[in-house]
Amino acid sequence: MDMQRAWIATRKGLFELRRTTESWRIERISFLGEPVSMVLPPQDGKRMLVALNLGHFGVKLHASEDAGTSWHEVATPAYPIQPEGAVGPAWKLLQLWSLEAAHGIVWAGTLPGGLFRSADFGQSWQLVDGLWNRPERAEWFGGGYDVPGIHSICPHPQRQAELLVGISCGGVWLSRDCGAGWALQADGMRAAYLPPEQADSPNTQDPHLIARCAKVPDVLWCQHHNGIWRSTDNARSWQEVHGAPVSSFGFALAAHPQEPGTAWFVPAKADECRVPVEATLVVNRTRDGGRSFDTLRRGLPQAHCYDLVYRHGLALAADGCTLLMGSTTGNLWGSADAGDSWQAVSQHLPPIYAVRIG
Repeated sequence: MDMQRAWIATRKGLFELRRTTESWRIERISFLGEPVSMVLPPQDGKRMLVALNLGHFGVKLHASEDAGTSWHEVATPAYPIQPEGAVGPAWKLLQLWSLEAAHGIVWAGTLPGGLFRSADFGQSWQLVDGLWNRPERAEWFGGGYDVPGIHSICPHPQRQAELLVGISCGGVWLSRDCGAGWALQADGMRAAYLPPEQADSPNTQDPHLIARCAKVPDVLWCQHHNGIWRSTDNARSWQEVHGAPVSSFGFALAAHPQEPGTAWFVPAKADECRVPVEATLVVNRTRDGGRSFDTLRRGLPQAHCYDLVYRHGLALAADGCTLLMGSTTGNLWGSADAGDSWQAVSQHLPPIYAVRIG
């Protein structure tokens, strides 16, 4: 098989893994000791970005021109000066939560809910005013963090001007003109954490993660705070998926790149507890659009397991079979058979924020 590479963003550095047989091994460590919130894998075989969250020293962004062998600091997205009396949280970058690239543009999603674009691979950034200036932003609020954040960025693989983002808690937004104009498209979702008369409001939904099927891009999956949703019309409407075993709550999601009916979810106990149900780690997989699920547990801990998998902690390779899953406890598992079985890759990593397969 061809050699595969993966990058694990952790609380104490960026770990690069390579797989040439059935096992993964750590080949390189960058930014050891520093919190890495997100990594953008090589877009042309060489160019990468990595986001650091250095606390007192703020958010930093580094780029590589040689697939992670060396790094240099580049521009960090910056908010304009906040006008007096402006609504919402402070206009200050707290974290780079998501990085995606498509059609020559790099997109960055941040806390407190701003979207930035770069046409020069991070040398400069522009705030997407069309979304930031929406009056609906005044209603957004934090889901897990004190401020709202953009965690899901889904460029359309065929239409260069089209982009969809997911916001916790601010619903699902779609632009068809490179970010100039936006439409709120979370109809059908339900927020049980709000009073009944507000539960159907599209603007206050908490889509924990959204993923698109690359081959059939009108199909989108959403792991929501209150269950699992699917859209087959490019987010014009969403239908709840019922019957997920163990729990329909969770954060992590992976969508098959070629099969629109196939997706993976990592269930957990809801709300304040946020650990695996009955302390057993499993992965739920559907292959028929959510009509039925397999609960996959072979090779995963089935007793006294308290690992939580964050939103970006589950990654699927382009082959549709290779999976990596990392947890808050620093455990990393891999699967070469679409999740039917799992093997421990490492049990001693720092807490894992994001996993990306190149």
